[in-house]
Amino acid sequence: MTRIFLLEDDQMIASGLIYALEQEGYTVIHSTLVRDAKKLLKEQHFDLVILDMQLPDGIGFEAREAVTDPTTGIIFLTVVDDEGNIIRAFEGGADDYITKPFRLGEFLARVKRTLLSKKGKPTALLQLGHVHIDVIAGKAFLHTEQLDLTPLEYRLLVTFANHKGQILSRAQILESLWDSAGNFVEDNTLTVYMKRLREKLGDAVIIETIRGIGYRVDS
Repeated sequence: MTRIFLLEDDQMIASGLIYALEQEGYTVIHSTLVRDAKKLLKEQHFDLVILDMQLPDGIGFEAREAVTDPTTGIIFLTVVDDEGNIIRAFEGGADDYITKPFRLGEFLARVKRTLLSKKGKPTALLQLGHVHIDVIAGKAFLHTEQLDLTPLEYRLLVTFANHKGQILSRAQILESLWDSAGNFVEDNTLTVYMKRLREKLGDAVIIETIRGIGYRVDS
């Protein structure tokens, strides 16, 4: 079973991340203090360590020093989008650096990418039906042919890929489609994009309508 350690002192953020990661089948151990994190990281093995940068008793870099296993993935979370910190993180062995606020779907994709890279498997890929999604490049492929998707259609596809087998309400889907400028997608617009996405995917991905609730993609 994949074990993930999370160092995050914001309880609201931590609760959301723990729930999302556990829904993906990961075992999550959580700490809010650097001193507790250092002790746990020295005593136990984790497949992935997710470290907030600013903690009440120190910084994430201090906890990073307790990770000595090269097979452990390391992701930093921070509100500080500072080039110096980013360079320091990567020079210190970080696999990724995520700036808050971030979209949950992107966060989960980066977690999967890091875990796969540590196992020597192809990275940055999600699969949905016969479609492969490169979340770093922001492209989707049907076999070897790139799909011509609009940004909203792409984000809709990624949302389904991150929630395979789950019924998503229209409200949940709409929430995931906020664009970078903070503009909200209206309910009637979602219907249009669902129709266009289905047409482009054909039989490669079956998006099932759950009457009165929302949509589901099983594989």
